[in-house]
Amino acid sequence: MKVSNNKLLLNSLSGEVTDRPPFWLMRQAGRYLPEYREIRAKAGNFLDLCYNPELAEEVTLQPLRRYGMDAAILFADILLIPHALGQPLAYREGEGPVLDPIRSAKELGKLDVADIHKTLDPVYETVGRLSQSIPKDCTLIGFAGAPWTVATYMVEGRGSKDYANIKNWAYSDPAGFGTLMDILVEATIEYLLKQVEAGAEVVQLFDTWAGVLPDDEFRKWAIEPTKRIVEGLHTQHPDLPVIGFPKGVGGNIIDFVRETGVTAVSLDTGTPLDWAAREVQSLVPVQGNLDPMLLVTGGAAMEERIVQIRETLGKKPFIFNLGHGIVPQTPPENVARLAEIIRGS
Repeated sequence: MKVSNNKLLLNSLSGEVTDRPPFWLMRQAGRYLPEYREIRAKAGNFLDLCYNPELAEEVTLQPLRRYGMDAAILFADILLIPHALGQPLAYREGEGPVLDPIRSAKELGKLDVADIHKTLDPVYETVGRLSQSIPKDCTLIGFAGAPWTVATYMVEGRGSKDYANIKNWAYSDPAGFGTLMDILVEATIEYLLKQVEAGAEVVQLFDTWAGVLPDDEFRKWAIEPTKRIVEGLHTQHPDLPVIGFPKGVGGNIIDFVRETGVTAVSLDTGTPLDWAAREVQSLVPVQGNLDPMLLVTGGAAMEERIVQIRETLGKKPFIFNLGHGIVPQTPPENVARLAEIIRGS
């Protein structure tokens, strides 16, 4: 159903082709902005920033003030769910997130879904604050990590190059690993429902490491959990737009879209534009997919690709974004130029 309003992003998600594509950028609040680095220094550690509603609101608003994006995405982190479940988590300089790994079914007793909202309540407060403070034509996006991607960190204990521990568990004990995924599905539904109750108008599921799964396992550990989450959300909010982002899955994105029930899908940098326009946009609105490194490079190479993406995907419902998150070395002036091109100014 198409419902026109003054929010371009919602119009695109409802199936409209807008005069210009709405745009926002994954990780648009972050270390490439000097004002973010100032707040980050004041906050203490990264978790303190995520759990401080006043500061999390401020860093969410910073890119909107500079660039006037059509959406604000809650400032938080995909690993807040395992932290809320009771898994110790720390962010170490130069290392990123470090967790006490869970590698067998017998360790799942350490996790407790019942108490997650006590830990996550500051996040919901941030969402509520943002629902009042973002511009009236801006859409508020809540988010969570998809269960497979969150589980990779929970099992590996940090980022991984080969995903040996999680694959070994999933392959050798699918029932036990499935219990972990069940816990994450339930927690993710609860988490996102609370975000929506607090004011989020759209939610996005980030499955950053879905591309490391082979075909059969992709259906089991990426498609099925996402489908359950979408169904759980739509049970209470039937019209809630849900954007899926199964990064690096190639042609499997077609089955992902058809089987999960997502409203729209975000395309990674490697997705061919003509193929996406023909095969994916015939099914759902798409979002993407400028290479974040082109945003670092800037100049003619960046500008030409922005125009090419817009011309190829803009004939059908489309949201301009990156193919993954903005990187810290991005010059802010290149983001300003991107915003000018999208607006046609």
